[in-house]
Order: sequence, then C-alpha cells, then structure tokens
Amino acid sequence: MLQDILETLERHEEFIRSVIPLIASENVMSLTARRALVSDFGHRYAEGLPRKRVYAGCRFIDEIELKAIELAKEVFKVEHANVQPTSGSVANLALYVAFTKPGDTIMTLSVKDGGHITMNRVGLAGRIGLNVVNFPFDAEEFNIDVDKAEKLIREVNPKLVFFGGSVFLFPHPVRELRDVAKEVGAVTAYDASHVLGLIAGKEFQRPFEEGVEIVTSSTHKTFPGPQHGIILCRSEFAEIVDRAVFPGVVSNHHLHHVAALTIALLEMKEFGREYAKQIIRNAKALANALAEEGFKVVAEHKGFTESHQVLVDLPEIGGLKAEKMLEEAGILVNRNLLPWDKERGRDFRDPSGIRLGVQEVTRLGMKEDEMKEIAKFMADVLLRGKDPKSIAKKVAEFRRDFTKVHYSFDSGEAPFI
Repeated sequence: MLQDILETLERHEEFIRSVIPLIASENVMSLTARRALVSDFGHRYAEGLPRKRVYAGCRFIDEIELKAIELAKEVFKVEHANVQPTSGSVANLALYVAFTKPGDTIMTLSVKDGGHITMNRVGLAGRIGLNVVNFPFDAEEFNIDVDKAEKLIREVNPKLVFFGGSVFLFPHPVRELRDVAKEVGAVTAYDASHVLGLIAGKEFQRPFEEGVEIVTSSTHKTFPGPQHGIILCRSEFAEIVDRAVFPGVVSNHHLHHVAALTIALLEMKEFGREYAKQIIRNAKALANALAEEGFKVVAEHKGFTESHQVLVDLPEIGGLKAEKMLEEAGILVNRNLLPWDKERGRDFRDPSGIRLGVQEVTRLGMKEDEMKEIAKFMADVLLRGKDPKSIAKKVAEFRRDFTKVHYSFDSGEAPFI
C-alpha cells in the first residue's frame, strides 16, 4: 500500500505537469517556499503570539513569524498583520468572532453573484447565527449596485459590511459605500482571498486607502503562498483581531505554513509588481482571444476583467459538461454560477458558466501569446467539436516549455530572511 500511495502522488504530479491549470483559486509555490513545508516546523506547536507562547522551544519559530508580520505590513502598507489563521475561511471566522454576535446583520455578496460560502447563509455566516443580507447586484456591470446598496445599508443597519468574493472581476465600490457604512456604525471589511497578490502588486485596488478597516484572506490564489490565511487591519483593531484568532478560533497555527508564507511575502516584495502586471495582461489577453474565437465572455463592454479571472457564459453546453470536456483535453477550469442562472433553470450543480484564472500559468512563465494558444485549445474542444483526447496531446506538448516557477528566488540564491 505504501508504494501505491507514493506512486499515486507521482502520477498526480506527472498529470499536473502535462495540463494547463486555469483554476482561479489555485497557484504554485516556488521550490524555495516549498522547502519550508517539509521543515521541522511542521512537527511543532507555538500557541499564542511571538514571545508570548504557551509552549517552550519557540525561539526560531518566533523569529520567522515576526518576519512574516513585518513583511506583511510592508507589502500591504498596513499597520497590523496576523499570520495565524490556517485558511481564508478561518480568517473570516475570526472576523465574525471579533465583530459580531449571533443575530447580528451583515451585508455580503450572494453566492450567485460571486460571494464566498463563508459569507452566506448556506455556509459559515449562517451556521453561526448571523443574519445575512446580500448586496444588490448589477449583473450588467457585474458589480455591486452602489445606489441600491447605499439605501439598503441604511435600512438594515448591518454590524459588518463585507466586500470581496470568489468571483471578482472588478474592484468593489468600497470608496463609494464606506461613508454610509460608517454612518450606521458598521465595520467595513474585505475578503481579498482571490486578489491578494494583485493588491500586493498594486494592480487591483487598495482597500485600506479606500476605507476598509479589516482585510481577511487566504494566501494561495493570486498570492502564491501556501494554503493558509492572514488578517490585515488598522492598529486600533489589532488587539481584538489577535484575541479572536487566538484563543478564539486557532490553537496551533501550522508553523511550517507560516514559514512558507514568509518566503512568499519576500518574493512578492521583490517580484510582486511585475507578477501582478503580467497577470492582468494575461487575463485581458485570454478574454479577448476567447471572444475572438466565438465564446461569450462576460462583461465585454467593461473590458472583460480587471483581475486574474475570466468568466465564460456557455448556456448551450453548460458549465458541468464544459468542465469535464476541458479536463479530458488537459485544461483545468471550474464550473461557475452566473447571476442569471436561476432564470435559466440552472443551479450550482450545472451552472451556465466556467471561471478561469491565469495566476498559475503566469507564474509558470506564460504571456499574451500563450493566452491565444489556450483560447484556441478551448475553442477546438467546446466550439469546433474536436476530440478532447487529441487536444490533450497538444496541450501536453505545449506545457513542456513551462515547467519553471517564475517571479521567485528559485533562479538564484534566496536572501537571508
């Protein structure tokens, strides 16, 4: 059985090296960062804040976590950072623990409009007893409807106004709604999980400059770190955030992931601007190429996207069938609900759309020309009826030129951290 397990891991890695990864919620770490994941940190505990631990033997663990905190504050230009949440979902849980109680109202984006399940009744927010009111959404503009949202905030008096989501094509109207949120006494927060790397590279929006008080996030989407979480906030909220994380929702906080996150933060400090710029260029190039191939790409009149994501509407094929056909062809995407799916009689099991993300292929060194090739592969499968298995062979050949992780220290010696 041991050999079977090891061989399965090897087969998976061989498979991943032969496909085009366009899952919008994934990325690939550098070899330098991966070194931290197999360090002895993975065997240890360090409950509490650095230099205030419950466990002995944490001297070097403290050094790394303090570096992570300082790098996060520098990269994101923020007053306080907590790097202990073990995921983006746990970061959101800590946010709720810190600023709400059961029965309180929060305002978030609905799942059908791109909100994450942790923000909604079906997921974490509903399960802990929060009253979730969703932002009014303008499907044409593919964003929050500012005028209607301003009116609704005054009507429902939320304790928390929570921007961000899983489908995140355009910056949310934080600046436009921050004053009304303050007027009703709401805390303004922002889930940056999908766009954290773009924010680090100053290529999406700057939440704190626009009025956000708390940012929660995972660290493995456009931000190319380990699967972990982070909370960024203004200094006035530092103590309540830290207490909500520990002892509130986290015990041991996966120290090897903190070490890998520290390396990823250093990489983003050095290469983040260039990386984020190329992500945006690639996303726009892919969207344009798909439209030219004949796909119905969402939000064409707005330039398709300002993030790493591209949404394609496939009402005739459906998202489930398209996902499976593309996987057979060696192109990994995921089906995705669109705001108008309910009217079409579709749901999350078989929605109309597919969601694409270019952050991982960008880190593998692909640029605009490669986006055109990817669009052709997709059109061959979904529009021209070519055999997915024959396209998979071409995809595998295409991938042979893209095996190295870029925008990292792998090409040279990593500086001391």
